Amino acid sequence: MNEAWTFKIPSLVNYPIVINKTRLKIVGILVFIVLTGLGAFIRIPLFFTPVPITLQTFFVLLSGACLGRKFGFFSQAGYVALGTAGVPIFAGASAGLGCLLGPTGGYLFGFIIASFLIGTFLDKDKNFIQIAGVFLIGSMLINIFGSLFLMGVLRVSIDKAFLMGFLPFIGGDIAKSILAAVIYNRLKYKF
Repeated sequence: MNEAWTFKIPSLVNYPIVINKTRLKIVGILVFIVLTGLGAFIRIPLFFTPVPITLQTFFVLLSGACLGRKFGFFSQAGYVALGTAGVPIFAGASAGLGCLLGPTGGYLFGFIIASFLIGTFLDKDKNFIQIAGVFLIGSMLINIFGSLFLMGVLRVSIDKAFLMGFLPFIGGDIAKSILAAVIYNRLKYKF
């Protein structure tokens, strides 16, 4: 679990730096909880749906890729748990169990599942197109969970739920997937 790195200081003496990868992953979990929360504050409401456009999914994609399935799962589960417990980190600075059971609750569950699946299917051997594809599939899964939950909460047809909870987000999800793939493709060998 520990990996020793050495570095030289002007006196030419080598000092080992011991990096505990588990502690590093825990810091990563905390970082992605914060980033996902900050992404919720970048919010564009849409007049025809209770689901706003946010930057959260961008960080969900990267959490699974950068942390792997287990720690990516924990980062998003931690985000949802904190918001449900009352920390105002959901879209629009909202919080509480009502958010989890409301119209956007399915997206929150989708964050956890997408991060886990992205971490499962993404490895360092994937090329840029494959990485973007995995990210786009993760984004679509979030929208599917969100739309199905929206259908149940609002008691609308699957067609209406698709029009309110899936279709408006496709363009943004493609852009977020490509941007996340660019970032991850440059960073993937550093993890």
